[in-house]
Amino acid sequence: MTAPRVPGQRAIIDRRELAERIAALADEKGGEARPQVVEALRGALDRGRAELARRLAEKPSAGHDCAAGHAFLIDQLLRVIHDYVTGYVYPAPNRTSGERLAILAVGGYGRAEMAPHSDVDIAFITPTRRAPWCEQVIEAMLYLLWDLGLKVGHSSRTVSDTMRHAREDLTIRTALLEGRLVWGDGALYEELRERFWKEVAKGSERDFLTRKLAERSQRHKRMGDSRYVVEPNVKDGKGGLRDLQTLYWIGKYMHRVETASQLVDVGLFTRSEYRSFRRAEGFLLAVRCHMHVITGRAEDRLTFDLQREVAAAMNFAERPGKSAVERFMQYYFMQAKRVGTLTGIFLAHIDDEFARKTTRTGFFAGWTQRPRKLKGYMVEGGRIRAPGDDWFADDPVRLIEIFQLAEAEGLEIHPQTLRQIDRDAKHIDGSVRSDTRANALFLDLLAGRNDPETALRWMNEAGVFGRFVPDFGRVNAQMQFDMYHHYTVDEHTIRAIGLLSQIERGLLENDHPRATREIHKVGSRRALYVAVLLHDIAKGRGGDHSVLGAEVAQNLCPRMGLDERETDLVAWLVLHHLLMSSTAQKRDLTDPKTIEDFVGEVRNLDRLRNLAILTAVDIRAVGPGVWNSWKGQLLGELYDASAERLRLGHKEKGRKQRVGVKKDAVRALLGDRATLVDEVGAKLGDAYWIAEPEDIIARNLVQYAEARAIEDRLSIHCEVDEERGATLVSVIAPDHPGLFYRMAGGIHLSGANIIDARIHTAASGYAIDNFLVQDQHGGPFREDGQIARLKKGIRDALAGTGSLVPKLAARPLAHSRAKAFQVAPRVDFDNSASNRFTVIEVTARDRPALLNRLAHALYEANLIVQSAHITAYGESAADTFYVTDLIGSKVTAPERLAEIEARLLEAASDRRQEQLEKS
Repeated sequence: MTAPRVPGQRAIIDRRELAERIAALADEKGGEARPQVVEALRGALDRGRAELARRLAEKPSAGHDCAAGHAFLIDQLLRVIHDYVTGYVYPAPNRTSGERLAILAVGGYGRAEMAPHSDVDIAFITPTRRAPWCEQVIEAMLYLLWDLGLKVGHSSRTVSDTMRHAREDLTIRTALLEGRLVWGDGALYEELRERFWKEVAKGSERDFLTRKLAERSQRHKRMGDSRYVVEPNVKDGKGGLRDLQTLYWIGKYMHRVETASQLVDVGLFTRSEYRSFRRAEGFLLAVRCHMHVITGRAEDRLTFDLQREVAAAMNFAERPGKSAVERFMQYYFMQAKRVGTLTGIFLAHIDDEFARKTTRTGFFAGWTQRPRKLKGYMVEGGRIRAPGDDWFADDPVRLIEIFQLAEAEGLEIHPQTLRQIDRDAKHIDGSVRSDTRANALFLDLLAGRNDPETALRWMNEAGVFGRFVPDFGRVNAQMQFDMYHHYTVDEHTIRAIGLLSQIERGLLENDHPRATREIHKVGSRRALYVAVLLHDIAKGRGGDHSVLGAEVAQNLCPRMGLDERETDLVAWLVLHHLLMSSTAQKRDLTDPKTIEDFVGEVRNLDRLRNLAILTAVDIRAVGPGVWNSWKGQLLGELYDASAERLRLGHKEKGRKQRVGVKKDAVRALLGDRATLVDEVGAKLGDAYWIAEPEDIIARNLVQYAEARAIEDRLSIHCEVDEERGATLVSVIAPDHPGLFYRMAGGIHLSGANIIDARIHTAASGYAIDNFLVQDQHGGPFREDGQIARLKKGIRDALAGTGSLVPKLAARPLAHSRAKAFQVAPRVDFDNSASNRFTVIEVTARDRPALLNRLAHALYEANLIVQSAHITAYGESAADTFYVTDLIGSKVTAPERLAEIEARLLEAASDRRQEQLEKS
């Protein structure tokens, strides 16, 4: 294997000049020349890297040139170091046959694909063991490389030892596959190559393929198992460089190709596919090189902060509705998607090769299974294939039909046919998009009864989906530059469709019992599937994607064959697809006005069912861990209250009736202690009885009675609430101004996140406050140590021991890379969302101190907080407060609202955080 030719080599490093300079130093200073030699080598390395960085800045997409240039630079340094060590440090004028040394570049260095700070992987090959001269030379070379600050991966073996290790260790075998002679004994290298192919590779092709694919699967699992994660690993992630390298390794092992271009010669790629391979590889190499240059280290994870810098370095510009970083990442994911397509085609061809080579024996020796016909297609071995090369060109509607048949029949698509689809997708034009049969087939696929997610993903990766639905093509590989969304828009959408299908098939009943029950009652299941497809269709266009998406729905639904009623339903669902989650998570569901306003928008049960199911799959498809039992509980409460209101058609009970019904329910829960409802409950106003669920009221009454019996002026009760997926923290203490913000600070200092808080004051002057808290992973506090820390944090905060504000300011952000995002604080007031309270919503950067600071600002503004509802969205959080002034009235005066807004904006600002960190 030879390295590619690098242009302008002497501008990178002049080996002859460097060797002469080092020889002069050695001649002049002898054994004391080493420090100056290292200095000369380091200077050459730094100048070479600077030149390559300059070239990369001039041609920011020239990944192959940059990677080959860095390999060339290391090659020349290794040669100079070898010649210096063998000529001046350990000269051996009359070497024996055992005193021979071959220096091989292996791994990425062997391929001549090195980023600026990649490891230097070297294999030193010797003819015999324990050759003292060879050991001395190798050691001296390694010390010089380490002195240059290079990270060197090295091995020193004989040819025979290398063969033995290669047979046993897949990593060593793969590294040798790309071995390249850098310097030294050429005959030794040729012996190694010849023996490797004869003794290691021959006959082990299937084993190598199987183990490499297993290794690839394990790597994908470690990296998130999707090529659309928003902080991808450029080297090891799905759709990254390692996937392309795996193709080359397998091709080389199977067919002994020397370069990736020879994969065309052996029929594994067409010339067009190989050009795609090179384009994707060149782009990914360029991205990796920029990451190394920017960070000054071997960095392979394309984190949010790096994405901005790499996008700028590669000259991506902003466009209307889409930032430069979003355009860069969209192109990145398009290349990763292409890698996935090439991988599928390549591996399926390899699989076919093995199938053809497998010889049947015994009874079945002369028997082959005959393919069956399915609507003109051939089906064999669980795969559907086109019967001829012009099949799709003759009737492009078949490009939709084949995916629909694959989903309906549970078939895979033959790799040769996938190649045809990839080639012929260009035939999908306006006439195909308006074809009634094509749209009916697409709708059947979208709402398929088996596994529409997989078939739609195949369709997307083959380039058919985006051509048939151009609006979907616009969000193909479209990332959302935030820490909340885990996937690109197209991947999120396809996952949401898959979740909808699983709910309909009853596979997610434990997590979504209500949706599993209600989905079979919707008026049009196909309208629901189309709504899920279109809910994010207008992202990246500028403006409100819900409004723009509803317009897309009005145009697209009739094309797909939906009637007017279905079209109106889909458009409404797309327009309001965030309404239910926003209401459930940001509003007080015990306030009758919340339900009244929500029902006023929804209007009928069919809309409610559709919206609830769409909301569930939308949240869950955002990413792992985003859906939890707390969100399920909130959405369930909102659904049940709204469904009851819609069925009855009016307010089902007055205020006194509601309180009476709830008191009866609490008496039933308390059993023998039912008298507490009258003894303790009488001290609590109607607002408390309406706001709190029956089970929490029952716990509060018992806690209050026991605390007063032992004269405990501060009672803290913590209990895991499995149904809500959180820990309930109930605090009963003498009420005084600022109690809420102090408790919030103490809870946050203990490491807990508050997701809901309700604040009440009894007639006795005691406050009864209920908090729902979770740990950093969205689960309840369970351990005894965690509970003890919670209680201590609250007690210390209320007692005033220690300085609360500086401690909170010192706590790290909830997400370590959140500083990569600009989050401007925003305050919204709503005096129509509740009949009794002013609703204040603050959106700001999420941090442990946020709720404490906002609550303190409200306290300083002389406001009383009735309840708080906290929702995290990655790097930002939305904290909603239901408040009144000191006399229990809403806040309506404009100047008063402006004063409150200014206080809250200051409390939530990054500037305030910086001040507190310095204090």
